[in-house]
Amino acid sequence: MSDSVKWMLLGALSLFFSILVLGNTVIATMAVTTLTGAMLMVSGVFQVIGGFSSTESTGSKIFGILMGLLMGFLGTNFLFNPLQGAISLTMLILILLISSGIVRLVFAWKMRSTVYFWPMILSGAISVLLAGYIWTNFAAASLTFLGIMLGIELMMNGFSLIVIGLSSRSQRD
Repeated sequence: MSDSVKWMLLGALSLFFSILVLGNTVIATMAVTTLTGAMLMVSGVFQVIGGFSSTESTGSKIFGILMGLLMGFLGTNFLFNPLQGAISLTMLILILLISSGIVRLVFAWKMRSTVYFWPMILSGAISVLLAGYIWTNFAAASLTFLGIMLGIELMMNGFSLIVIGLSSRSQRD
């Protein structure tokens, strides 16, 4: 099997999973939250181990251990309370969207005499509007937003992999 066929099959598989995820965004959101919780727990354990084995000052050791315990606690909370974890992650994304959107709008205003003004305004406005949409529909967004983002990412990934496969096939021929 050629590399281009492998890329296209991987892309088709990613597209298939994007359809599954977008078909049930609530379950996908819970899966994202659970996976995030597991990763936080594992990171917390390694952080605590790193804190104990650190050769730095006592303050650095204590800080490392406390950060590891905090990550472990947060991960455990996400694992055992995935709905609350989804709400927390959605709120974090909301805060990141609104803050990055405002920063881009401020930068756009400073770049108003350049050709980058309108793309930067558009980018910042979309972020702020998306944050506003999430805020006004927070209850529904908390249950579905992470799943929708995962589905869209899988879809874009699938399209990109198919294009890579087609591109490598055309370059080979």
